[in-house]
Amino acid sequence: MPPDTQIKETEDIICVPGLRICAADNKHVAGKGTYERQGYIYSTLAGILHLVQQKEEGFVVEVHSSNEQSVVPVPGNIVTAKVMTINLRMAICQIRCIGDTVLSQPYRGILRREDIRATEKDKVEVYNSVRPGDIILARVLPVNEVQSYQLSTAENELGVVIAHTSAGVPMVPISWDQMQCPKTYVKENRKVAKIVPEDIAVD
Repeated sequence: MPPDTQIKETEDIICVPGLRICAADNKHVAGKGTYERQGYIYSTLAGILHLVQQKEEGFVVEVHSSNEQSVVPVPGNIVTAKVMTINLRMAICQIRCIGDTVLSQPYRGILRREDIRATEKDKVEVYNSVRPGDIILARVLPVNEVQSYQLSTAENELGVVIAHTSAGVPMVPISWDQMQCPKTYVKENRKVAKIVPEDIAVD
Protein backbone atom coordinates (compact mmCIF):
# COMPACT_ATOMS: atom_id res chain seq x y z
CA MET A 1 0.00 0.00 0.00
CA PRO A 2 1.48 3.39 -0.91
CA PRO A 3 2.24 5.18 2.37
CA ASP A 4 0.28 8.32 1.55
CA THR A 5 -2.84 6.54 0.35
CA GLN A 6 -5.96 7.55 2.27
CA ILE A 7 -7.17 4.72 4.49
CA LYS A 8 -10.73 3.54 4.17
CA GLU A 9 -12.56 1.96 7.12
CA THR A 10 -13.84 -0.92 4.99
CA GLU A 11 -10.41 -1.95 3.71
CA ASP A 12 -8.85 -5.13 5.11
CA ILE A 13 -5.18 -4.20 5.06
CA ILE A 14 -2.45 -6.60 6.14
CA CYS A 15 0.54 -4.94 7.78
CA VAL A 16 4.07 -6.12 8.43
CA PRO A 17 6.56 -4.68 10.94
CA GLY A 18 8.04 -1.44 9.65
CA LEU A 19 5.28 -0.75 7.11
CA ARG A 20 4.61 2.97 6.71
CA ILE A 21 0.84 3.14 7.01
CA CYS A 22 -0.11 6.79 6.62
CA ALA A 23 0.75 10.33 7.58
CA ALA A 24 0.34 11.29 11.24
CA ASP A 25 -1.99 14.28 11.19
CA ASN A 26 -4.94 15.72 13.08
CA LYS A 27 -7.13 12.89 11.77
CA HIS A 28 -4.81 9.92 12.32
CA VAL A 29 -3.01 9.16 15.60
CA ALA A 30 -0.69 6.21 16.28
CA GLY A 31 -2.25 3.62 18.58
CA LYS A 32 -1.67 0.03 19.64
CA GLY A 33 0.70 -1.87 17.37
CA THR A 34 2.01 1.28 15.72
CA TYR A 35 4.40 4.14 16.33
CA GLU A 36 4.95 7.61 14.93
CA ARG A 37 8.22 8.74 13.37
CA GLN A 38 9.04 11.83 11.34
CA GLY A 39 5.40 12.60 10.60
CA TYR A 40 4.31 9.10 9.61
CA ILE A 41 2.66 6.15 11.37
CA TYR A 42 4.42 2.77 11.10
CA SER A 43 3.36 -0.75 12.05
CA THR A 44 5.24 -2.63 14.78
CA LEU A 45 3.35 -5.89 14.21
CA ALA A 46 2.32 -8.32 11.52
CA GLY A 47 -1.45 -8.14 11.51
CA ILE A 48 -4.59 -6.39 10.34
CA LEU A 49 -5.02 -2.62 10.26
CA HIS A 50 -7.85 -1.18 12.36
CA LEU A 51 -9.14 2.37 12.63
CA VAL A 52 -10.73 3.25 15.97
CA GLN A 53 -13.15 6.17 15.71
CA GLN A 54 -12.56 8.89 18.32
CA LYS A 55 -15.84 10.82 18.07
CA GLU A 56 -15.20 13.74 15.69
CA GLU A 57 -11.50 13.91 16.40
CA GLY A 58 -10.48 11.40 13.74
CA PHE A 59 -9.06 7.91 14.13
CA VAL A 60 -6.56 5.98 16.20
CA VAL A 61 -4.55 3.78 13.84
CA GLU A 62 -3.99 0.31 15.31
CA VAL A 63 -2.56 -2.99 14.09
CA HIS A 64 -3.95 -6.16 15.67
CA SER A 65 -2.01 -9.41 15.35
CA SER A 66 -3.87 -12.69 15.04
CA ASN A 67 -2.51 -14.06 18.33
CA GLU A 68 -2.93 -11.00 20.55
CA GLN A 69 -5.31 -10.74 23.49
CA SER A 70 -8.89 -9.93 22.50
CA VAL A 71 -10.09 -8.52 25.83
CA VAL A 72 -9.88 -4.75 26.28
CA PRO A 73 -11.02 -2.51 29.15
CA VAL A 74 -14.50 -1.05 28.77
CA PRO A 75 -16.21 1.58 30.92
CA GLY A 76 -17.43 0.04 34.17
CA ASN A 77 -14.79 -2.72 34.33
CA ILE A 78 -12.88 -3.24 37.57
CA VAL A 79 -9.20 -3.52 36.74
CA THR A 80 -5.98 -4.23 38.61
CA ALA A 81 -3.23 -1.77 37.77
CA LYS A 82 0.31 -0.94 38.85
CA VAL A 83 1.19 2.69 39.53
CA MET A 84 4.24 3.62 37.44
CA THR A 85 4.73 7.37 37.94
CA ILE A 86 2.91 10.19 39.70
CA ASN A 87 2.80 13.96 39.59
CA LEU A 88 0.65 16.63 41.23
CA ARG A 89 -2.27 16.01 38.85
CA MET A 90 -2.36 12.28 38.16
CA ALA A 91 -0.87 8.82 38.41
CA ILE A 92 0.18 6.94 35.29
CA CYS A 93 -0.65 3.24 35.60
CA GLN A 94 -0.30 -0.05 33.76
CA ILE A 95 -3.52 -2.06 33.66
CA ARG A 96 -2.48 -5.68 34.30
CA CYS A 97 -5.83 -7.45 34.81
CA ILE A 98 -9.44 -6.91 33.75
CA GLY A 99 -11.58 -8.58 36.37
CA ASP A 100 -10.00 -12.02 36.82
CA THR A 101 -8.36 -12.00 33.37
CA VAL A 102 -4.60 -11.47 33.35
CA LEU A 103 -3.49 -9.51 30.31
CA SER A 104 -0.56 -10.63 28.17
CA GLN A 105 0.18 -6.95 27.46
CA PRO A 106 -0.71 -4.09 29.82
CA TYR A 107 -2.80 -1.08 28.87
CA ARG A 108 -2.03 2.49 29.87
CA GLY A 109 -4.30 3.97 32.50
CA ILE A 110 -4.55 7.43 34.04
CA LEU A 111 -5.84 8.04 37.56
CA ARG A 112 -6.53 11.75 37.85
CA ARG A 113 -6.42 13.61 41.15
CA GLU A 114 -10.15 14.38 41.01
CA ASP A 115 -11.02 10.69 40.49
CA ILE A 116 -9.15 9.32 43.51
CA ARG A 117 -11.86 9.99 46.11
CA ALA A 118 -15.58 10.65 45.98
CA THR A 119 -15.52 13.41 48.63
CA GLU A 120 -13.34 16.44 49.39
CA LYS A 121 -11.75 16.16 45.95
CA ASP A 122 -10.10 19.56 46.30
CA LYS A 123 -8.10 18.27 49.29
CA VAL A 124 -6.76 15.14 47.57
CA GLU A 125 -3.00 14.88 47.09
CA VAL A 126 -1.79 12.24 44.64
CA TYR A 127 1.35 11.46 46.68
CA ASN A 128 -0.76 10.76 49.78
CA SER A 129 -3.09 8.48 47.83
CA VAL A 130 -0.93 6.29 45.59
CA ARG A 131 2.79 5.90 44.95
CA PRO A 132 4.90 4.24 42.25
CA GLY A 133 4.91 0.46 42.67
CA ASP A 134 1.49 0.32 44.34
CA ILE A 135 -1.09 -2.15 43.04
CA ILE A 136 -4.57 -0.66 42.86
CA LEU A 137 -8.10 -1.72 42.08
CA ALA A 138 -9.86 0.85 39.91
CA ARG A 139 -12.94 1.31 37.75
CA VAL A 140 -12.64 2.22 34.08
CA LEU A 141 -14.35 5.50 33.18
CA PRO A 142 -15.67 6.45 29.73
CA VAL A 143 -12.78 7.00 27.32
CA ASN A 144 -11.95 10.63 26.60
CA GLU A 145 -8.23 10.46 25.88
CA VAL A 146 -6.47 8.75 23.00
CA GLN A 147 -4.30 5.71 23.80
CA SER A 148 -5.13 5.56 27.51
CA TYR A 149 -7.95 4.57 29.86
CA GLN A 150 -9.18 6.90 32.57
CA LEU A 151 -9.48 5.22 35.97
CA SER A 152 -11.29 5.97 39.21
CA THR A 153 -10.78 4.77 42.78
CA ALA A 154 -13.66 6.88 44.15
CA GLU A 155 -15.44 3.91 45.77
CA ASN A 156 -14.83 2.27 49.15
CA GLU A 157 -13.84 -1.04 47.56
CA LEU A 158 -11.32 0.60 45.23
CA GLY A 159 -7.84 1.95 45.88
CA VAL A 160 -4.47 0.56 46.95
CA VAL A 161 -4.45 -3.17 47.72
CA ILE A 162 -0.69 -3.83 47.73
CA ALA A 163 2.05 -1.41 48.74
CA HIS A 164 5.66 -1.78 49.87
CA THR A 165 7.98 0.37 51.92
CA SER A 166 11.13 1.83 50.38
CA ALA A 167 12.93 -1.24 51.75
CA GLY A 168 10.55 -3.56 49.92
CA VAL A 169 8.55 -4.71 52.95
CA PRO A 170 4.83 -5.36 52.21
CA MET A 171 2.66 -2.93 54.15
CA VAL A 172 -0.63 -3.70 55.87
CA PRO A 173 -3.74 -1.48 55.79
CA ILE A 174 -4.74 0.00 59.14
CA SER A 175 -7.45 2.44 58.00
CA TRP A 176 -9.06 3.77 54.85
CA ASP A 177 -6.23 6.28 54.38
CA GLN A 178 -3.14 4.67 55.93
CA MET A 179 -0.90 1.61 55.60
CA GLN A 180 1.84 0.55 58.00
CA CYS A 181 5.14 -1.29 57.85
CA PRO A 182 4.85 -4.38 60.14
CA LYS A 183 8.56 -4.17 61.00
CA THR A 184 9.22 -0.51 61.67
CA TYR A 185 5.59 0.52 62.32
CA VAL A 186 6.12 3.53 60.06
CA LYS A 187 2.81 4.71 58.61
CA GLU A 188 2.25 6.00 55.08
CA ASN A 189 -0.80 7.66 53.59
CA ARG A 190 -2.73 5.85 50.87
CA LYS A 191 -6.25 5.70 49.44
CA VAL A 192 -6.79 2.16 50.72
CA ALA A 193 -9.27 -0.25 49.16
CA LYS A 194 -11.86 -1.57 51.61
CA ILE A 195 -10.39 -4.51 53.49
CA VAL A 196 -11.99 -7.90 52.77
CA PRO A 197 -13.37 -9.42 56.01
CA GLU A 198 -11.34 -12.36 57.29
CA ASP A 199 -14.37 -14.68 57.35
CA ILE A 200 -14.69 -14.47 53.56
CA ALA A 201 -12.82 -17.32 51.92
CA VAL A 202 -10.31 -16.31 49.24
CA ASP A 203 -9.12 -18.98 46.82
